[in-house]
Amino acid sequence: MSGGRIIDGSLDDRSEKLLGSDGNIYDPNKVAWLPPASPTKIIGLVLNYSDHANELGLSTATEPVLLFKPNNTLLGHLGNIIYPTAVSYMHYEAELVVVIGRECRRVKASAANDCIKGYTIGNDVTVRDFITNTFRPPIKAKSFDTFLPLGPCVVTLDELNNISNLNLTTKVNGELRQQGNTKNLMHSVPELIQYISDFMTLEEDDLIMTGTPKGISPIKPGDEVEISIDNIGTLKNTVIAEGTRS
Repeated sequence: MSGGRIIDGSLDDRSEKLLGSDGNIYDPNKVAWLPPASPTKIIGLVLNYSDHANELGLSTATEPVLLFKPNNTLLGHLGNIIYPTAVSYMHYEAELVVVIGRECRRVKASAANDCIKGYTIGNDVTVRDFITNTFRPPIKAKSFDTFLPLGPCVVTLDELNNISNLNLTTKVNGELRQQGNTKNLMHSVPELIQYISDFMTLEEDDLIMTGTPKGISPIKPGDEVEISIDNIGTLKNTVIAEGTRS
């Protein structure tokens, strides 16, 4: 615990209390949550669920399609997502996120688990206004400050060793907006690690965002967004207008 901020900790689902790395118990609503990883790289997947491609009217590729998300987007659980000025269509994207555990290169899919620290929940916030065609990378659309809420914690492999059948849901103000399952990933986590590490060194705490299922819809200032994934937890954030005092 430092300056009222939890550096490391875990939730006790039975008591809904936060167990800090110092062994003390805290009220999770009375601390400032940090993102649970400090990546050098954040790698996103485009259209890794066919149903999401279908809802956008786009075709899918045979190889993974990647994007980078900058670190200025990182935001912890219960933090405020800033809605930029003069934006008309901003939406959430619920994603299972892989947290890399060690430096690795040219990893075979069969050995991918040896390189994984654990999994967490990500919200790949996107402004649709700035996605005009498939030939223009969505850098501006996905790179505003606070556009990657992450957390609430990293669940390690000894607690979650099978991620092939996890339900993902997104609720906005308590209303179910998005629902999917990781069994429908077009490219599995081991396949992604093999593909990416074939040309890029992955380092500890690097993030691989595995894509979002269908069900995106607009969010606006005042909305509360809750993303849940089986056996990981719920990531909750509130949208505020740019310039609003948080």
